[in-house]
Amino acid sequence: MLLHLRKYRILNFDTLFVPSHFLQAFIDEVMERGGITDQFSIDAAGAGFELAILVGGIIIGGYVDKTKQYKDITLKCILFTMFLLLPLGLTDHRLGNEPLLLVMALLGLGMACGPVQPINAELAVDVTYPGDETAVESVQQIGGNLASALLVPVAEIALEQDYQLLPQFPALASDIRGDVVLLAALAGATYVFFSGFDSPLRRTEADNAAGGSTNGDAIDVAAIGVEAESLSGNGASNGEILPNGTKEGGSGTSSEENKLLQDMNS
Repeated sequence: MLLHLRKYRILNFDTLFVPSHFLQAFIDEVMERGGITDQFSIDAAGAGFELAILVGGIIIGGYVDKTKQYKDITLKCILFTMFLLLPLGLTDHRLGNEPLLLVMALLGLGMACGPVQPINAELAVDVTYPGDETAVESVQQIGGNLASALLVPVAEIALEQDYQLLPQFPALASDIRGDVVLLAALAGATYVFFSGFDSPLRRTEADNAAGGSTNGDAIDVAAIGVEAESLSGNGASNGEILPNGTKEGGSGTSSEENKLLQDMNS
């Protein structure tokens, strides 16, 4: 299970860390080819991207923390990442550059790929419970960041590539950058691979079992209290109270019941 965990974690880091690391390193080039050349605007777009990662992590991560829908939300984030990568490198020749579309896609990409790391860090700890949380997260961080560091230079080389799409149809002609093709392909491969991930949430199961046991104990205590009340009522109405505190006669409580009541009162 841990080997399987490492495999899907490295792929997740490849696709979700590489876009963020790539954009952080080459934000100038990405913005300039989209028609944004002013340095202040480029810096503002980069700051917005980082803020979007933070906001996405808080909102989506908080939702997953409550629902435990790790896999479903991760797959949705990967799909949105693939979709939002396209405007960063796809140029329609008829429309030309669309700076507003580029910035909106950049912010959306930050919100989509940002939460994946904390979500899957929590998932890794959950499925490997009761393993060492620090060891699990360390393996993820080292493996993921190493894979990301190796792929960013490859994406940089792909940045120089430009592929023409439908040049024979002027109304549909466009071009797409090689880096976007690479990153979208990695995201697609991760989506297919992670779709087969199916490990039990061991920590969640343990927490639920512990919670059920606690609730059961509370119900048993309440039942004992009700039973004791009933015994006390029956004894008072049907039995005669003797000087030593016991009851006698009628359908009152037995000596064993009297002992139980005295023990509870003490």
